[in-house]
Amino acid sequence: MTPSRGVVLLLSGGGAKAAAHVGAVRALAEAGITPARIIGTSMGAVIGACIGSGLEPEAILRRLLDVGSKGIVRSLLAPWGGLWLDGLLRSDALHAALAELVPARAFAELQVPLTVTATDLDSGALVPLGEGGEPVPLVDALHASCALPVFYPPVPLVGRRLGDGGLRGVVPFEAAKGADAELVVAIDIGPGFDTQPDRPANRYPALVARHNDATGILMAANTAACLALWRAEPARPPLLYVRPRVERDATFRIERVEAYAAEGYRATHTALAERARA
Repeated sequence: MTPSRGVVLLLSGGGAKAAAHVGAVRALAEAGITPARIIGTSMGAVIGACIGSGLEPEAILRRLLDVGSKGIVRSLLAPWGGLWLDGLLRSDALHAALAELVPARAFAELQVPLTVTATDLDSGALVPLGEGGEPVPLVDALHASCALPVFYPPVPLVGRRLGDGGLRGVVPFEAAKGADAELVVAIDIGPGFDTQPDRPANRYPALVARHNDATGILMAANTAACLALWRAEPARPPLLYVRPRVERDATFRIERVEAYAAEGYRATHTALAERARA
């Protein structure tokens, strides 16, 4: 299938829940929609790189199940580092897992142009990597975009200390605001005020849980503001916003990727049907 001209796909961050993007892309393909460009944040960028590498949805899910947990390796210093620790999880393990998960090694190898968002932890600036941004190795860009503070340390890249792109916008609306598109499709599985906690299955240490609470509220507020701004500005391209039903506090629930993919498919199919009726 040839790409639909002018369709830009935004894939949000959300850890393991980003498997919902796989189901969403399957539903879009069934509707004859294949993106001309992908803009991804954190694990949304990773899924975007897998799609751009030519992997079929089933292959992406297999890789997530096989490789995903390899990037969740506790730092050897975690029990003793306390407040002086750079991150609870090992950065090198995450980089290696991303390299195993994504077949491509360079942005130029991707079949669909991909922009990856990261955040400059010193200035707070949004840093686009790849298409329309800094030319860096693909896996390095994905590594930086996934480096959520507290869990992973900053990634030194392009002369900056980079962290998770979701700190500027878990749905990369800002990176898409100048896109020349006939349609923007945003798949949002990030924090929101409509999600329910999943804490019985994810008992983080108290300080980490409070960090997750605070970060989730800030990200949810940012998404709500960016979504309202997009809809309020008539000059922006039409938006198809898809919000799969996913729980909070499930960043590392790799075992649920198939359920998330099914929900992404359902939510996208429903959104497309509603758009057709409008």
